[in-house]
Amino acid sequence: MQPVIHVIDDDEALRESVAFLLRAADFEVKGFASAQAFLATLPDASLNCVITDVRMPDMSGLDLVKRLKELKVEVPVIVITGHGDVALAVEAMKLGAADFFEKPFNDNLLLASVRAALQQQAHQTKRHAERADIEQRIAKLSAREKDVLTGLIEGHANKQIAFDLGISPRTVEIYRANLMTKMHADSLSDLVRMALIAEMLG
Repeated sequence: MQPVIHVIDDDEALRESVAFLLRAADFEVKGFASAQAFLATLPDASLNCVITDVRMPDMSGLDLVKRLKELKVEVPVIVITGHGDVALAVEAMKLGAADFFEKPFNDNLLLASVRAALQQQAHQTKRHAERADIEQRIAKLSAREKDVLTGLIEGHANKQIAFDLGISPRTVEIYRANLMTKMHADSLSDLVRMALIAEMLG
């Protein structure tokens, strides 16, 4: 399925010219004259990337980036800015915008930025799915198995974990084997990697 790029600009001529550029590069485009019109379509399953002008009446591109963050809509946003609005674009980047371009912008650079943003989003989607999968596995562990897992990812040996939990090293080995199976982990490093993804390691 072709990625869908949402273009938001109250200037119809600019909106159409960006849409034309993207369609010529084989992207599907949805155009909006205001940030509110775009927000009214959420949640939108086809949302892959947003290109927005920073200066618009009622709701600016900066406000839009803030709103998407509040709504937890994780989509790359590329901001287009007029000559005097670079400070606003930098502010948008601090809030999580993927990139910004000053008018007049280079068509090829804008397309490259869109492709990079889409690639980043694909990685993010994959990471979210992996994290959800790992969290489900952790949720299926018994309380004791979670204790042993915590000990292992903190770098403690079986003997230390046994001492801390007041159980025998042999029992720790059994819990360890069980949790490796339940977590689908091939090695201790695999287990640590999963814990990092699930943010169990501070």
